[in-house]
Amino acid sequence: MQKRIGIILGLVVILGSIGFLLFGKLEKNIVYFVTPTELLAKGDHAFGRSVRLGGTVKKGTIDWKPSPPVLHFIVTDGTHEIPIVSEETPPQMFQDEMGVVLEGKLLAQGTFQAERLMVKHSNEYRPPQEGEKPAILYKDLVQ
Repeated sequence: MQKRIGIILGLVVILGSIGFLLFGKLEKNIVYFVTPTELLAKGDHAFGRSVRLGGTVKKGTIDWKPSPPVLHFIVTDGTHEIPIVSEETPPQMFQDEMGVVLEGKLLAQGTFQAERLMVKHSNEYRPPQEGEKPAILYKDLVQ
């Protein structure tokens, strides 16, 4: 009988812990994906909070200095723009007008300090056509 009560109490504790994580404190630690318009709409509440920012790299704004690594560019969603600064080396595929997702914080002066930069790429796959060399398929990646 005591063994059965111990098992039931153990299950209640485990299920209660899982429920607490799923519906309680976990929500405060989730990093959401927002656009520049959504982030700026939060006003002062946007500053200093960890967030995932998604958008497109504005053409002609990339300024990369490799030593020490400092990357500046602007992310836009077509409506609003946010200047980005990162001390990370950008991914090899990083380029103008490419979709990106950044993890970091919006600073008080309006610049987004990116701690992580991820590029969006097409998940479209097609095999090479007859006589087509793979290098031709990747020409857009090495501009």
